[in-house]
Amino acid sequence: MIRISLFFTLILWMFGCTPQNRYDVVIYGGTSAAVTAAVQVKKMGKSVIIVSPDKHLGGLTAGGLGFTDSGNVGSIGGLSREFYHRVYLEYTKDETWPWQKRSEFGNQGQGTKAMLDDDQTMWIFEPHVAEKIFDDWIAEYQIPVVREAYLDREQGVEKKGTRIVAITTLDGKTYNGKMFIDVTYEGDLMAAAGVSYHVGRESNQVYGETWNGNQFGLKQHGHYFKAPVDPYQIAGNPQSGLLKYIDNSTEGVNGEGDNRIQAYCFRMCLTNHPENRVPFTPPAHYNPEDYELLRRVFETGWRETFDKFDPIPNRKTDTNNHGPFSTDFIGMNYDYPEASYQRRKEIIQEHYNYQMGWFYYIANDPNVPEDVRIPMSQWGLSKDEFTDNNHWPHQMYIREARRMLGEYVATEHECLGKRQPPRPVGMGSYSLDSHNARRFVTSQGFVQNEGDVGVHPQHPYSIDYGSLIPQAEECTNLLVPVCLSCSHIAYGSIRMEPVFMLLAQSAATAAVLASDANTGVQQVDYAQLRERLLADQQRLEHENNISVK
Repeated sequence: MIRISLFFTLILWMFGCTPQNRYDVVIYGGTSAAVTAAVQVKKMGKSVIIVSPDKHLGGLTAGGLGFTDSGNVGSIGGLSREFYHRVYLEYTKDETWPWQKRSEFGNQGQGTKAMLDDDQTMWIFEPHVAEKIFDDWIAEYQIPVVREAYLDREQGVEKKGTRIVAITTLDGKTYNGKMFIDVTYEGDLMAAAGVSYHVGRESNQVYGETWNGNQFGLKQHGHYFKAPVDPYQIAGNPQSGLLKYIDNSTEGVNGEGDNRIQAYCFRMCLTNHPENRVPFTPPAHYNPEDYELLRRVFETGWRETFDKFDPIPNRKTDTNNHGPFSTDFIGMNYDYPEASYQRRKEIIQEHYNYQMGWFYYIANDPNVPEDVRIPMSQWGLSKDEFTDNNHWPHQMYIREARRMLGEYVATEHECLGKRQPPRPVGMGSYSLDSHNARRFVTSQGFVQNEGDVGVHPQHPYSIDYGSLIPQAEECTNLLVPVCLSCSHIAYGSIRMEPVFMLLAQSAATAAVLASDANTGVQQVDYAQLRERLLADQQRLEHENNISVK
């Protein structure tokens, strides 16, 4: 019986039929990049499946980041741009505005425009609208999706030589494929396939950079202590020990490398509409003393709490980290990239406890100044968002985890226009944006944050195809458009959701071309790839007519 089954499987394969659970392209992950990659494969006439550890599709785009970090929107093309066109179309419907009139919202935004009527794109939106668009795309192209399916990271990647043959999830199901794409924020398939990668901040010496590694003393954003704040439990007494969330590292040498990564948080969809507001509640084991450092910040007169309550439609926000002690849980994520699934769940819960406690503390604690506490008490979670997760975002902001060491390593030199990649497959334009990586005590005896960088490219820059593919001796049928090959500080710019979507489309295109030619991804004919990308409206190089709109 086994021989007969194998015989018929071989016959099906020879005649172009697809055996059960065998696909031209297997995509692992449920991010926004997963959807655009899958759509592109289907548009090119091939079979594809999304195997996702997530319950919801869309990653951070559908998980709270509705105030898009778009940079120069003129550099965004292809399916990524189509997504923002579909957002525009959703917000032309009256029923999409239950809590606010469209005319009341307007075209507001600081560096991010809401609606661009001339090209019918919209860059600011609610989480549930984004998820609807992703789900509609999946239905439109009849893309099979397996949700809450976790890769067996120990034994779940079967390889023959340098090619992945199949992946198996923890539930024992196996997915065979000719080509594979890892679109996770963590790079789990890449790592399990034996592909080289890096975690942490390289020394500036590694790639001849300026903005990598330890970056003590920068004041490029507002995420530092602007006035002296005592770090000790008993002010002025080092023997009393440090307050919570301060580590015992020293200032160090600027530019030196380490294994630290920039902080994570949740991008919060809050509302002040009374009928749609869910008040903040204390998390388990809430202790107001955990926020003593924040109380001391307020004591200095700092009043920027609401500066990143960025407005999105229907009286909601995309609330992000801002200030010296905000929603970023600095230094509490170092083990996340390599952690087990169980440990990652614990880290996510720790971030929830910290961040929900932060909101509850500000909105309720009598030690918080009234001019901050009373306005915060008017805000809460949005009742009509994340309805199966107690209105809390289902995706934590994994700003950085593993980064592949691929055929081409993108660095600040590409981002800042000092070097032109030879095989562009997409563009980035956002600032080299790294959030803080640690909080420590300075040599003067005060608390300070370190790692925050914000350096702006002069114009959009190209991203090389080699950054999406492993070294040939490691794997020849895998593409990695999210945990791609670049330095820490280059990733600070590339790591934007529109860029992930457009790079995933390019990766999917290359996967199909490699499959058709029966070659490895390293042997894809770039001229052919470029021709198809341009035909699909991708934007590959900076031109003078690309402008911010």
